[in-house]
Parts: sequence; C-alpha cells; structure tokens
Amino acid sequence: MTRSNTRIALTLTGVLATLLASTLPLQSAFGEGGARRDVVRQEKQNIKDAIEQATEAVDHGKQGHAEKLVTHADAALQLAMKGGESPHLAEAIANLKEAVEHGKAGHADVATKHAENAVTHLSQVK
Repeated sequence: MTRSNTRIALTLTGVLATLLASTLPLQSAFGEGGARRDVVRQEKQNIKDAIEQATEAVDHGKQGHAEKLVTHADAALQLAMKGGESPHLAEAIANLKEAVEHGKAGHADVATKHAENAVTHLSQVK
C-alpha cells in the first residue's frame, strides 16, 4: 500500500471505530423505550379489564349474587394490582378488597357499594 492509501485506511478505521463506540451504548437505551411502552400498554389493558370485571361484580351484586360478585371482584382486584401506580388505583384496590371481604360474608349490598366505588376510581386512572 502506498502512504496515501494507508492514511485513508487508518482514517476510515478511526471513523468506523468512533461511530461504533458512540452508537452501541445508545442502542440499549433506545431499546428500553420499547419495553417500557409495552409495559404501559399492558397496564392500561389491565385497567380496562379490571373495569369490566368490577362492573360485572356490580351487576351481580345488584341481583344479590354475592358469590358471583366475589368471583368478579377478585378478578378485578388481581388485574388492578397489575395496573401500575396511581392514587385512584390504590383506592380502587382498597374498595375491591372490601367488596371481596363483604361478598364472602354474604353482604351483597355493601359489597356492591364497594365495587361501584372501585369502578369509579378505576375509570379515573390515567
């Protein structure tokens, strides 16, 4: 190789090394953004599903079906607990726990009120 070819080869090698060194660390940072977006999407879906289950619990509670209320309230509780963090979510979880407890005791009317409150709070989760 001639001197000019050697210089060009060394310059290109340096540019390539610099380019790789600066972009490789960024790839992992950008890759996490997609994973976080998936987590947020899943949390939102869990909230939607929790609202559906809690609404079912309310419907059964209004019919006096304490056992079915407990089933749906417990399902809503499990989903809500996977819904992320929010003051409304915390309130919804507390209400769902109360709904399950009162439903197990056969108090469908009280459990229904707690399930209704849970639906209200779940609907306000952003």
